[in-house]
Amino acid sequence: MSPMRTPMPRFQSRVVPVIVVSDATQAVPLAHALLEGGIDVMEITLRHVAGLAAMAEVAKHVPQMVVGAGTVTHPHEVQQVKDAGAAFALSPGMTLRVMEAAQACDMAFVPGVMTPSEVLAAREHGFELLKLFPAAQAGGVGMLKALAGPLAGMRFCPTGGIGLDNMAEYLNLPNVAMVGGSWITPLTLIEQGQWSRITALARQATDIAQSVTPF
Repeated sequence: MSPMRTPMPRFQSRVVPVIVVSDATQAVPLAHALLEGGIDVMEITLRHVAGLAAMAEVAKHVPQMVVGAGTVTHPHEVQQVKDAGAAFALSPGMTLRVMEAAQACDMAFVPGVMTPSEVLAAREHGFELLKLFPAAQAGGVGMLKALAGPLAGMRFCPTGGIGLDNMAEYLNLPNVAMVGGSWITPLTLIEQGQWSRITALARQATDIAQSVTPF
């Protein structure tokens, strides 16, 4: 497989909400709630069967929101999420077949890594933005600092164990492009339609992210 990659779509937020939607009708009001809080990107995962339909709703009705697909773990899912309107896809891990599927259908893709060897393998296949997952268990900020020296030029979206209390510490690192987390969009708030509370959580995260000098 020749090294190449489709670039990520452009968005402003350095915080990517990791979302489980149990009903596709929740997706559009959720997207608007996040936009009101200053977040213009969302990762709708495939952890629930409603995920694909939810992506399609956002892509169709909220064009100002950049919607991505999360928990993409099988090659056939790459084409599925692209057909649903996802602008990019992320995986908790990395397999050759999933990377090949992303490149074959010209899909912006963020593979998941946890070790230096996996970072090297992803780089050999043309990927420069990677998902460090699960970030806390992988060593968190200390791990990212250690990777920065020998693997300069690689950038990360750490996810797992990140929240309001430590997100700035991650975003201050020069090799961290953005952080991901589910604390902004708890499933209970989504199912209850608590959009103003989600907007408030998004605004908190946005304010912290904007207080960090971007690299």
